[in-house]
Amino acid sequence: MKLNWKLKAGVLAVLLAGCAFGGWHYYTAQQAAKQAAAVETTPVIRMDIKSTVSATGTIRPVDSVEVSSKITARLKTVEVKENDEVKAGQVVATLDAKDYASKRDQAQYKVTNTQAEYERIRYLYSIGADTEKQLEDAQMNYDTAVSALSQAESDASETNILAPMDGTVVGEPKTVGTMAVATSDNPTVIMRIADLSTKKIMAKVDETDIGSVKVGQSATFTVDAYTDKTFTARVTKISQTDTANTWDTSTSSSSASASSSAAVIYYYVTLEVDDPENLLLPAMTARVEINTADKPDALVVPISTLKTDANGSYVIVRNPDGSQENRYVQAGIYSDDYVEIVDGLSEGEEVVSTYTAKKSSSSSKSSSHGGPGGPPM
Repeated sequence: MKLNWKLKAGVLAVLLAGCAFGGWHYYTAQQAAKQAAAVETTPVIRMDIKSTVSATGTIRPVDSVEVSSKITARLKTVEVKENDEVKAGQVVATLDAKDYASKRDQAQYKVTNTQAEYERIRYLYSIGADTEKQLEDAQMNYDTAVSALSQAESDASETNILAPMDGTVVGEPKTVGTMAVATSDNPTVIMRIADLSTKKIMAKVDETDIGSVKVGQSATFTVDAYTDKTFTARVTKISQTDTANTWDTSTSSSSASASSSAAVIYYYVTLEVDDPENLLLPAMTARVEINTADKPDALVVPISTLKTDANGSYVIVRNPDGSQENRYVQAGIYSDDYVEIVDGLSEGEEVVSTYTAKKSSSSSKSSSHGGPGGPPM
């Protein structure tokens, strides 16, 4: 009986050991399968890569002018309307000249009188009947009258408003009867004339990107009016001051300076526009992509695979045996989706494109690796 019991116990032990081994083998196989399924990789490849800077700007004519009057008077006639083509020197409006004609006639009358008085006193002085002081006063009165006549004649001649350049009347001109006020700080704009054959974009570029932008770089842009069309442009000028002149503390209060220091700094970049079909209109919003660098046949990985830590940029490489390692690399230029790898990787190597955080002892603790990162800031 004892032998049978020992035999049964041994058989049971063997069975339990077999079940345990089978369970452990099944568990490890399942875990390995899960880990393999959780890790996706992408190969290191070569491709042409292009780096761009995005900006938003406004379409403007290269040459435009606001037409104002040199004298204050009411508009008598307006000879052009919106969209009319004009030539430099063409009369585009006239002012009511009655008051200035009257002033000119009065000035002419005074010149005639002061001239006669001057001639009379000069004769009397020549025979010793008048003093030198009387002659000098008469000369001064005559010279003053001549100067006033010259100004009156100039004002009277300014009643014809001439186009200062060839171009197109942009917007509706002022209507007849409007008082055209001539002041140095805020004159009445009678009309605007622009040369619409050449256009430019005034784009605002973030200070973090302005260092990559250079004169001569090519660009493409789109406008909402033609969503299926891409236009081309070229950088012609980069402003040396930000759009708000925040550096010039002498022209702003301390509170304004404090508020501007927390705002994003932008610089104006001017781009010459190619518009052979003359489709673009002033004030259209342009979404610009400036080509700042091109690298043909560059070694690249997706930006999502590049991570950073205190030591620099790295990727997780999966070796042929299935093991993984953090490989520090030197990054080059960035496109929207890819980053150039200058050093640290070889074509055909596999980099991990998915990431699973390590389990921590507390749910409040974050992973020591961090999430997938973009380019180091």
